[in-house]
Amino acid sequence: MAVVARLFYWQIIRGKELAAKGLGQYFYTLSLPARRGEILAVDGSVLAGSKPSYLLYAYKPNFSGDFKEVSVRLADLLMFESENEASPGAKSFDDIKSDFANQIFSKLFKKSVWEILVKRLDSSQKNVIDTWHIPGLDFQSSWSRFYPEASSGAHIVGFVGQDAAGQPKGYSGLEGYYERELKGLSGNLKQEKDVFGNPILVGSFSETQAISGRTISTYIDRYVQKILEVELLKGMDKYGAVAGEAVVMDPRNGAMIASASYPNYNPTDYWEFDQKWLKNPIISEGYEPGSTFKTIVMAAALDSEAVEPNTKCDICAGPINIGQYLIRTWDGKYHDGIDMTDTIVHSDNTGMVFAARKLGKDKLLEYIKKFGFGSLSGIDLQGETSPNLRPELKDIDLATISFGQGIAVTTIQMLRAVAAIANDGIIETPVLAEKIGSDSQNMLFVNKKPGEKVISKETSEKLKEMMVKAVINGEAKFAAPKGYRIAGKTGTAQIPVAGHYDNEKTIVSFVGFAPADNPKFAMIVKLREPTTSPWGSETAAPLWFNIAKKLLLYWEIDPDE
Repeated sequence: MAVVARLFYWQIIRGKELAAKGLGQYFYTLSLPARRGEILAVDGSVLAGSKPSYLLYAYKPNFSGDFKEVSVRLADLLMFESENEASPGAKSFDDIKSDFANQIFSKLFKKSVWEILVKRLDSSQKNVIDTWHIPGLDFQSSWSRFYPEASSGAHIVGFVGQDAAGQPKGYSGLEGYYERELKGLSGNLKQEKDVFGNPILVGSFSETQAISGRTISTYIDRYVQKILEVELLKGMDKYGAVAGEAVVMDPRNGAMIASASYPNYNPTDYWEFDQKWLKNPIISEGYEPGSTFKTIVMAAALDSEAVEPNTKCDICAGPINIGQYLIRTWDGKYHDGIDMTDTIVHSDNTGMVFAARKLGKDKLLEYIKKFGFGSLSGIDLQGETSPNLRPELKDIDLATISFGQGIAVTTIQMLRAVAAIANDGIIETPVLAEKIGSDSQNMLFVNKKPGEKVISKETSEKLKEMMVKAVINGEAKFAAPKGYRIAGKTGTAQIPVAGHYDNEKTIVSFVGFAPADNPKFAMIVKLREPTTSPWGSETAAPLWFNIAKKLLLYWEIDPDE
C-alpha cells in the first residue's frame, strides 16, 4: 500500500512537473533571434537598422585550447585604448585589459559544460576568432541595432534596450511605439542530448525559423531634419539658451517632416547619457505657451462670433484690475479702442482679456479642448503625456489663459493647434509612420483618425490674415523673409517656480506656417531660458525665419511678391 501510494504521488500528482523537468534535462534548446525591422526616412535611407552580431561561447567537452592564451588573445582583440585622457585615480588601459582577460579565464576555468564568453561581436571580430581554429569555441548568431544618423533624430527614432528577461526591446520614439511590428518573432532549435550534454545524432531534432520584424517607412525628411538640428544648435548658442526644440509638420495631413530637440543623446550608446535626456520634451514636457496661445483664444472668439477682426476693445486704456491682480501689457503701452487685429499684431494682453470675456469661460474651455489641449495628440511616438486642464475657470484664469499663462501645453499640442488654423480649421493627428512592411503585397498604410473641424474655414481665413499682419507689422518684422506671406505669432512666457514666476527666466517661442495662403509647412521653434534677450521676438522669431528661408528654398516655393 505504501509503495502504491508513493508511485501515485510521483506519477500522478507530480507527473507533469517532473516530465517537464526531464525534457529540460535531455533537450538542448537554442533561441534563434529575429532580425528587427528597419526604420526608414521618406527617401528610403535607414534611420535604424539591424546588422549581424555574434555571441561567443565555449563548449567545454570539446574545448582543447589553452585557457590563459585564449583569454589574452580575446583581450588583445576586443579591448581598445580610449583616446580620452584617463581621469585621476582611474585604472590604466593595461590594467583594464588584464581584468578583462582574467574574467574570460575564470569563465573557461569554471566547471561547467557551456559558458558565454563575449556578447555582441561584429563580423570582422568573428572572422578573426575563426582563424584561430580552436575546438570548443563557437558562435550563436544574433542581431544588433545600429543608427547611421547617430544622434540625429534620436528623440523620434528611440532606442533598443533590454527587458526584464534580457531580451531586446524598443523604448521611446518609434522603436517603442511600433515594438510589436519591429521586433519580429524569435525561432528556436531543439536537439536531444545525452547525459554529457552532447547531441544525440539519432535523437529528435526540431527547428522553428525566426520571422523578421517589419519595416517602418516614415515621413521624416533627412535634409529638413539636418536643417533643424544645425540651425537650432546655432540659435541656442547665439541666444544663450539651455535647451531648444523645433518641429516641422505638414498641416494638410499631420505628417511629421522633422523634429529636433536638445540636449539629446546617441541611441547606440543610450546608457552613457543622463536618463532625463532620453525623454522627448516635444511630446512629454508641459510649458506655459505665452502669446502663441493668443491665436487659439482669438480663433475661438471669432468662430463663436463673440468678436470680429475690427471689433474695438473698450477696456484697453490701461491695466485691467481683477481682484488683487493687475493685467498689464508686455511693454507697458496701452491703446484705447485697439481692434482685435492689432491686438494680435501687437500682442496686447488687455485686448485678449476683452476677447476672452466676450467669449465666456465655458466657451473658452470648450474650444481649448476642441483644439486638442488637455488630451493626447495621438502621435505615434512612445512617451507622450498631456498636462491637465482646469475643470472650471475663475475670472483670473479666464484673463491669464487669454494670453497663454496659467495653462500648460506640450510643443506638439501647440503646433498641432496652429496647424489646424493653416488647414482651414481642420485639426489632424500628427503621424510619423507612413507605411508598415517592405513587401508591396503585404504592405500596410498607417491608418489615423480623420481630421476634425474645430473652427470654420471663414474663421481660419480671418485668423490667417491677422497672423500675416503680425509678421509684417509685429516686433519681429525685421527678420521675416521678403516677398513671402507668412503667418505667425511670437510667444514669451515666464517660468513658474515654487508657486510664483521667475523674474528673469523665460521660455520663448514662435509658431507659424508658410506660405500663408497655401501652407506647405507649419513649424514651431522654442528656446528655454535665453540669456541675450527674454523676448520671443528677438530670439525664437529670428531663428524661425532663418529656418523658414532654407525650407522655402529647399522646396522651391516661389515668393508671393
